[in-house]
Amino acid sequence: MNRRTKIVVLGCALLLTAGAAASATASDAPRQREAAALTGTAELYRSAGDDITFTFDAHLAAKDKGDPLKATGTFEWSHYLGDDGGWAKAKVDCLVTGGKVAVVSGVVTDTNLPGSKGTRVGITVHDLGRHDRLGYSWATTEGLGPKDLPKCVSSAPFEKVEKGTGDFTVVPWNPPL
Repeated sequence: MNRRTKIVVLGCALLLTAGAAASATASDAPRQREAAALTGTAELYRSAGDDITFTFDAHLAAKDKGDPLKATGTFEWSHYLGDDGGWAKAKVDCLVTGGKVAVVSGVVTDTNLPGSKGTRVGITVHDLGRHDRLGYSWATTEGLGPKDLPKCVSSAPFEKVEKGTGDFTVVPWNPPL
Protein backbone atom coordinates (compact mmCIF):
# COMPACT_ATOMS: atom_id res chain seq x y z
CA MET A 1 0.00 0.00 0.00
CA ASN A 2 1.48 3.37 -0.95
CA ARG A 3 1.39 6.48 1.25
CA ARG A 4 -1.55 8.05 -0.62
CA THR A 5 -3.69 4.89 -0.31
CA LYS A 6 -2.92 4.71 3.43
CA ILE A 7 -4.07 8.32 3.92
CA VAL A 8 -7.33 7.72 2.02
CA VAL A 9 -8.03 4.50 3.98
CA LEU A 10 -7.24 6.23 7.29
CA GLY A 11 -9.44 9.20 6.33
CA CYS A 12 -12.36 6.91 5.47
CA ALA A 13 -11.95 5.01 8.73
CA LEU A 14 -12.00 8.28 10.73
CA LEU A 15 -15.14 9.48 8.91
CA LEU A 16 -16.93 6.17 9.52
CA THR A 17 -15.95 6.19 13.20
CA ALA A 18 -17.04 9.80 13.69
CA GLY A 19 -20.32 9.18 11.83
CA ALA A 20 -21.09 6.11 13.92
CA ALA A 21 -20.32 7.98 17.14
CA ALA A 22 -22.55 10.91 16.15
CA SER A 23 -25.32 8.53 15.10
CA ALA A 24 -25.11 6.56 18.35
CA THR A 25 -25.15 9.76 20.41
CA ALA A 26 -28.21 11.16 18.62
CA SER A 27 -30.24 7.93 18.72
CA ASP A 28 -29.16 6.91 22.24
CA ALA A 29 -30.23 10.21 23.80
CA PRO A 30 -33.39 9.77 25.88
CA ARG A 31 -36.39 11.29 24.12
CA GLN A 32 -38.84 13.20 26.28
CA ARG A 33 -42.36 11.72 26.14
CA GLU A 34 -45.13 14.10 25.11
CA ALA A 35 -47.49 15.05 27.93
CA ALA A 36 -50.59 13.53 26.29
CA ALA A 37 -51.74 12.29 22.90
CA LEU A 38 -54.68 10.81 21.03
CA THR A 39 -53.94 9.25 17.65
CA GLY A 40 -55.43 6.70 15.28
CA THR A 41 -58.36 5.87 13.04
CA ALA A 42 -61.38 3.63 13.46
CA GLU A 43 -64.79 3.01 11.95
CA LEU A 44 -67.93 2.94 14.08
CA TYR A 45 -70.26 -0.03 14.03
CA ARG A 46 -73.81 0.52 12.80
CA SER A 47 -76.11 -2.37 11.93
CA ALA A 48 -77.64 -0.36 9.04
CA GLY A 49 -74.24 -0.28 7.34
CA ASP A 50 -73.39 3.39 7.83
CA ASP A 51 -69.81 4.30 6.90
CA ILE A 52 -68.57 6.31 9.91
CA THR A 53 -64.88 7.04 10.42
CA PHE A 54 -63.01 9.05 13.05
CA THR A 55 -59.31 9.99 12.82
CA PHE A 56 -57.22 11.75 15.48
CA ASP A 57 -53.80 13.37 15.53
CA ALA A 58 -53.86 15.35 18.79
CA HIS A 59 -50.82 16.09 20.96
CA LEU A 60 -49.82 17.96 24.10
CA ALA A 61 -46.10 18.70 24.16
CA ALA A 62 -44.05 17.85 27.26
CA LYS A 63 -43.22 21.54 27.73
CA ASP A 64 -46.99 22.26 27.98
CA LYS A 65 -47.71 19.49 30.51
CA GLY A 66 -49.58 21.83 32.84
CA ASP A 67 -51.91 23.34 30.23
CA PRO A 68 -54.17 21.05 28.14
CA LEU A 69 -55.41 24.14 26.24
CA LYS A 70 -52.02 24.23 24.47
CA ALA A 71 -52.73 20.93 22.70
CA THR A 72 -52.24 20.91 18.93
CA GLY A 73 -53.30 18.82 15.98
CA THR A 74 -56.45 17.91 14.15
CA PHE A 75 -59.25 15.39 14.14
CA GLU A 76 -61.80 14.54 11.52
CA TRP A 77 -64.83 12.40 10.96
CA SER A 78 -67.23 11.39 8.23
CA HIS A 79 -70.65 9.73 8.26
CA TYR A 80 -72.26 8.38 5.11
CA LEU A 81 -75.15 6.05 4.38
CA GLY A 82 -75.17 5.53 0.65
CA ASP A 83 -74.77 8.94 -1.00
CA ASP A 84 -76.10 10.87 2.01
CA GLY A 85 -73.82 12.19 4.73
CA GLY A 86 -71.05 14.58 5.50
CA TRP A 87 -67.57 15.15 6.85
CA ALA A 88 -65.73 17.66 9.01
CA LYS A 89 -62.23 18.49 10.15
CA ALA A 90 -61.42 20.33 13.38
CA LYS A 91 -58.36 22.06 14.84
CA VAL A 92 -57.58 20.81 18.36
CA ASP A 93 -58.00 23.38 21.16
CA CYS A 94 -57.86 21.08 24.20
CA LEU A 95 -56.73 17.54 25.05
CA VAL A 96 -57.13 15.85 28.43
CA THR A 97 -56.37 12.18 29.00
CA GLY A 98 -56.66 9.95 32.02
CA GLY A 99 -55.43 6.39 31.77
CA LYS A 100 -56.81 5.06 28.49
CA VAL A 101 -59.55 7.70 28.13
CA ALA A 102 -59.11 10.94 26.18
CA VAL A 103 -61.32 13.97 25.69
CA VAL A 104 -60.39 16.24 22.80
CA SER A 105 -62.17 19.34 21.57
CA GLY A 106 -61.67 21.57 18.60
CA VAL A 107 -63.22 24.05 16.24
CA VAL A 108 -64.49 22.87 12.84
CA THR A 109 -62.23 24.37 10.17
CA ASP A 110 -63.44 22.55 7.06
CA THR A 111 -66.67 20.69 6.33
CA ASN A 112 -69.48 20.08 3.88
CA LEU A 113 -72.08 20.33 6.66
CA PRO A 114 -73.96 23.66 6.36
CA GLY A 115 -73.61 25.92 9.41
CA SER A 116 -70.99 23.76 11.09
CA LYS A 117 -67.80 25.66 10.26
CA GLY A 118 -66.59 27.53 13.34
CA THR A 119 -68.46 25.38 15.88
CA ARG A 120 -66.61 23.64 18.71
CA VAL A 121 -67.08 19.89 19.08
CA GLY A 122 -65.78 17.44 21.65
CA ILE A 123 -65.02 13.74 21.34
CA THR A 124 -64.23 11.11 23.98
CA VAL A 125 -62.20 7.97 23.20
CA HIS A 126 -61.68 4.90 25.38
CA ASP A 127 -58.61 3.00 24.15
CA LEU A 128 -59.46 -0.68 24.62
CA GLY A 129 -57.10 -2.16 22.07
CA ARG A 130 -59.05 -3.38 19.02
CA HIS A 131 -62.40 -2.80 20.83
CA ASP A 132 -62.20 0.97 21.34
CA ARG A 133 -65.21 3.11 22.20
CA LEU A 134 -66.10 6.67 21.27
CA GLY A 135 -68.58 9.40 22.22
CA TYR A 136 -69.17 12.91 20.89
CA SER A 137 -70.66 16.16 22.13
CA TRP A 138 -73.34 16.45 19.44
CA ALA A 139 -75.00 13.29 20.77
CA THR A 140 -76.23 15.35 23.72
CA THR A 141 -76.48 18.78 22.12
CA GLU A 142 -78.63 20.03 19.30
CA GLY A 143 -77.09 19.74 15.83
CA LEU A 144 -73.29 19.68 15.86
CA GLY A 145 -73.11 21.48 19.16
CA PRO A 146 -73.56 25.05 20.30
CA LYS A 147 -71.00 27.69 19.44
CA ASP A 148 -70.46 28.16 23.17
CA LEU A 149 -69.58 24.52 23.95
CA PRO A 150 -66.68 24.73 26.44
CA LYS A 151 -63.27 23.30 25.58
CA CYS A 152 -62.63 19.64 26.49
CA VAL A 153 -66.30 18.75 26.85
CA SER A 154 -67.82 15.61 25.36
CA SER A 155 -70.03 12.66 26.25
CA ALA A 156 -69.34 9.18 27.53
CA PRO A 157 -67.83 6.80 24.94
CA PHE A 158 -71.08 4.99 24.11
CA GLU A 159 -70.29 3.98 20.49
CA LYS A 160 -68.42 0.77 19.61
CA VAL A 161 -65.87 0.73 16.83
CA GLU A 162 -66.19 -1.74 13.97
CA LYS A 163 -64.51 -5.04 14.86
CA GLY A 164 -60.85 -5.00 13.82
CA THR A 165 -60.64 -1.24 13.13
CA GLY A 166 -59.95 0.11 16.62
CA ASP A 167 -56.44 1.43 16.70
CA PHE A 168 -56.80 4.57 18.80
CA THR A 169 -53.85 5.21 21.08
CA VAL A 170 -54.15 7.34 24.22
CA VAL A 171 -51.02 8.60 25.96
CA PRO A 172 -52.02 9.30 29.59
CA TRP A 173 -51.61 12.83 30.92
CA ASN A 174 -49.84 13.21 34.24
CA PRO A 175 -50.40 16.85 35.17
CA PRO A 176 -48.18 18.49 37.75
CA LEU A 177 -50.31 18.46 40.89
